[in-house]
Amino acid sequence: MFRKILIANRGEIAVRIIRACQELGIQTVAVYSDVDRNALHVRFADEAYHIGPPPARDSYLRIEKILEVAKKSNADAIHPGYGFLAEREEFAQACADEGIVFIGPSPSAIAKMGDKAVARATVQKAGVAVIPGTEGNANLSDEELLRIAPQIGFPLLIKASAGGGGKGQREVRSLEEMPALLQSARREAESAFGDGAVYLEKLVEGARHIEFQLLGDHYGNIIHLGERECSLQRRRQKLVEECPSPALTPELREKMGQMAVRAAQAVNYVNAGTIECLLDRQGNFYFLEMNTRLQVEHPVTERVTGIDIVKEQIRIARGRPLRYKQEDIHMNGWAIECRINAEDPFNNFMPSTGVISRLTFPTGPGVRVESGVYEGYEVTPFYDSMIAKLICWGDTRAEAILRMRRALSEMRLVGVKVNIPFHQQLLRSTRFQAGQFDTRFVEDRFEMAEEAYAHSDLAAIAATLIAHQEGRHAAERIEHAAQGQVSAWKWGLRRGW
Repeated sequence: MFRKILIANRGEIAVRIIRACQELGIQTVAVYSDVDRNALHVRFADEAYHIGPPPARDSYLRIEKILEVAKKSNADAIHPGYGFLAEREEFAQACADEGIVFIGPSPSAIAKMGDKAVARATVQKAGVAVIPGTEGNANLSDEELLRIAPQIGFPLLIKASAGGGGKGQREVRSLEEMPALLQSARREAESAFGDGAVYLEKLVEGARHIEFQLLGDHYGNIIHLGERECSLQRRRQKLVEECPSPALTPELREKMGQMAVRAAQAVNYVNAGTIECLLDRQGNFYFLEMNTRLQVEHPVTERVTGIDIVKEQIRIARGRPLRYKQEDIHMNGWAIECRINAEDPFNNFMPSTGVISRLTFPTGPGVRVESGVYEGYEVTPFYDSMIAKLICWGDTRAEAILRMRRALSEMRLVGVKVNIPFHQQLLRSTRFQAGQFDTRFVEDRFEMAEEAYAHSDLAAIAATLIAHQEGRHAAERIEHAAQGQVSAWKWGLRRGW
C-alpha cells in the first residue's frame, strides 16, 4: 500500500496524477522550478519542494534532486507522468536502487522499448512487422547514417532514439539536406531527452497514425484498451486525438490489438504503455514505436472504456493483478481531445507567453478539461506550450464533434494567444468530419482562414475604449455624490446613462 507518491512532473499531467492519488487516499509530493512556484500542481499537492532554476535540465531532469526530495519526504513511489524522465532507464533503475517504486515499466523494458532502434529489433524477433529503417541497436554516427540512408530510400525520417512526441524528428527528402537535418535532430533530442542518438526510418506517405493503449501486470497479463486516432499532427506534434479511429473496422482493430499485445509481451511489459503504428492506404499496418509511459491523450481512452488508467498504473505498481480481461473491454461512444496550446495559429503557430488575465473553461454533459493553469497564471517560454486539454464525449462521432464545437465556443482565455481558432476551423472541415485525413493533412491540405477573425484587434480596441468611458462616468458619479448634489442615480439618468 502506497502512503505517499512523488510526482516527478509539472503542469496538467501533475494535476491529473494528484487527483487520482487523492481519490485513492494517497498523499502527494510535488516538485517545482523557480517559475513554477505558484503552479497549480504545487497548490494541489500535500507537500511541495523546490528543485532548481527554470530550464528542465537544471530542475525536472535532475535525477539526483528528485530522489533527494523523495527520500526527504519519505515517498513510497514516484510517478513520472510523461516527458522529462518518464522514459529514462537510468531514472527507473535509480528509483529501484533507492528502494522507491517507479510507477512504470521495468528498467529493462524501458531500455528495449524506450530506445526506438532497439525496440524495432526486439519486436521483429516476435514476428511484428516494422517500417524499413536502421536496424540493430548501435548508436550510429552521422557518417554511418549518411551511408545507410540511400539503401533505405528517400523520403525518410530522422528520429530520436530516446523519446517521442515529435522531438528530435526531421523529414528528409534528399541526401544533400541530410547532414544539416541530422545535426538539428541531434540537438533537439539532446535538449529534450538528454540523449542525442537518432535512427532512420522510411517515410510512409499517406499513412494514418494509430496507437493502442496497453496495460500489463507483474503476473504476465497484458491487455489493450482499443485504439486512438492520432493522425492530425503538425510538425510531428499531435493536435487532435480521438477514440476510436474512424479508419478501423472491428476486424482490423482485433488484428492490430493482437499485434500490440504481442509486441509488449516481447519485453514482458508491466504497467501502462502505448504501441504506435502506421496504417497505410491499403490497410497494412506497421509497428512504429512503443511509448513506455502514460500518453498525453489517455483521457479519450478513459472516457470510452470507463477505465481510469492512472489509477490502474498505481494499482499495478503496488503489485496487484489486472482487474480486467480482454473480453471485459468495451468501447462506448466516441471521444475527441483538442490540445489547447499557447501559440498563435495566425502567425505560424509561434509560442505565446504572458499572464492569463481571464479564464473560463467550458462545462456541461460530456465535457472534461485537464489543465494546470488559472487566472493570474504566467505562461513562460521554458516548457511545452500545451496549457490544457479539452475532451468531449458523445454517443456517436457526430455528437462528439458537435459537443467539442460547442465547448470550444464557450472557452475564454485572455492574456496569451491560443490555438482555439485552429481547432474550430478544423472541426468545421468537411474532410475532418468525414474522417478523411492522414498525418500530412494539417500541413498539406488545411489552411487557416483569417476572415472570421480579421476584426479581432478592432474589437479589442473598442472594448478598451468602452471600459475607459464607463470608468470615467463612474468616477464622475461618485464625485457629484460626495459634493452633496443630487443622487448619483438621478444625476446619471439626467445625463442619459
